[in-house]
Amino acid sequence: MTTKEVALISGDDYLYFAGRALDGMAAIVAQLGDELANRAPLPGANTPYALLTHCVGVADYWSGALVAGRPVSRDRDAEFTASGPVAPLLAEVRALRDRLASDASGLDGAAPLRDTPPASYAGPPRTLTRGGALLHVLEELAQHHGQMEILRDALVLVREGETA
Repeated sequence: MTTKEVALISGDDYLYFAGRALDGMAAIVAQLGDELANRAPLPGANTPYALLTHCVGVADYWSGALVAGRPVSRDRDAEFTASGPVAPLLAEVRALRDRLASDASGLDGAAPLRDTPPASYAGPPRTLTRGGALLHVLEELAQHHGQMEILRDALVLVREGETA
């Protein structure tokens, strides 16, 4: 078996780790609540709400449209300015987890993507397979989960400074 033929992960493993990242971000947004989840800790930073909205958009588009071939409408720029109550966003994350499971079901990871992503979507600068697209989703979810942990910590410090 060459390196090009190595099976990296099972569908269950993929869904487990993608779910951990999504659940971690959802827990942070829930912990922060409507006010802090929609607040940036400093000018130019993302809000946790917007970052989670972006993660839903990334996962839905790359997994749904490019891997599974289902129609997905996405406004990437609007994801970064999204705001609103936390509860509907958390429901959307739960629904996304179900869509990811469906998208990954019976996956031919070596198959080509069902479409070409726009250059503005900042995906990897190479041609991906369907398996590669799912790894890109996992990459995005993991890095943004870490970013959101930092946002949470900064927002908690800001809040504590306001009440001190």
